[in-house]
Amino acid sequence: METAEWYRYFAEREVRGHSPAYESLALGIAADPGLLELVDGLPEPKRQPNLLLAAVRFLGGPYDEFGRFRQWTVSHWAEVRETMLARRTQTNEAGRCASLLPVLAALPQPLALIEVGASAGLCLCPDRYRYRYDDGPEIGPAESPVLLTCRTNGKVPVPERLPEVVWRAGLDLDPVDVRDDEAVRWLECLVWPEQENRLTRLRGAVRMARRDPPRLVRGDALAALPGLVAAAPAGATTVVFHSAVMPYLDAEARDRFVTLVRGLPVRWISNEGSPRLPALLAKLTAELPDGRLAFLPALDGEPLAMAGPHGEWLDWLA
Repeated sequence: METAEWYRYFAEREVRGHSPAYESLALGIAADPGLLELVDGLPEPKRQPNLLLAAVRFLGGPYDEFGRFRQWTVSHWAEVRETMLARRTQTNEAGRCASLLPVLAALPQPLALIEVGASAGLCLCPDRYRYRYDDGPEIGPAESPVLLTCRTNGKVPVPERLPEVVWRAGLDLDPVDVRDDEAVRWLECLVWPEQENRLTRLRGAVRMARRDPPRLVRGDALAALPGLVAAAPAGATTVVFHSAVMPYLDAEARDRFVTLVRGLPVRWISNEGSPRLPALLAKLTAELPDGRLAFLPALDGEPLAMAGPHGEWLDWLA
């Protein structure tokens, strides 16, 4: 889509109701020819709204009022541009584990997990978090500092216990080291303003990951995934999963990825936003009547549920 349309979509369909500051800024950018010209000077994948907004925050720019934001961004554009070119929107949302948990727990145990697009690998640790679905009892280790809450609708198969994970590895073009303070500060800048719960959750997950960092491999999924699958231990169910990765692949790359994962001896869990699903998964219309963006958790290409982008709600389809 055109850049102005992309920023309006971000304002109206993604951050509305979640971050008034970002909604206001994104709408302002969408209507500002000067800012749009600057953004359009970047390669298309680098024009993402959250990448621009996070870069300004990372550099210490204002984000509470559009006029101040515009003036600062224009005068510091060289730094903003350099940051956007150097970094990625690697939002590592541990809350998405609440959408994945019912699927993971229903598979034959134990599990060997491989996450594509793992960022810092925080979603590789679903067995280290606590969960509460609706008003039900908490599931998971009582000592965990991270509690994931999720509203449900339909017959969600909420498990009584967490899955048993015996091996885990992540794959990313640019893995994030949780022991690197600047890298973690970038992850924090990717969390939208006013979302203090998400920020607290991120910091808790990072503290846990620093004590026992998951194995992260730098590489392209098409080249490196078969080797990781081969390294998974015998006797475990190998699960390849990903969340919000498909928007970063073009249609041809998505098709190649689907073909690859289909041919591997794995179970495949995808949790992708409805606007850019692989053709294999485009079996349901996951746009909600009120305009919210929905993710579509699926197992081996079969959609199971609609979910909030950050794991905040889960509507089971069966």
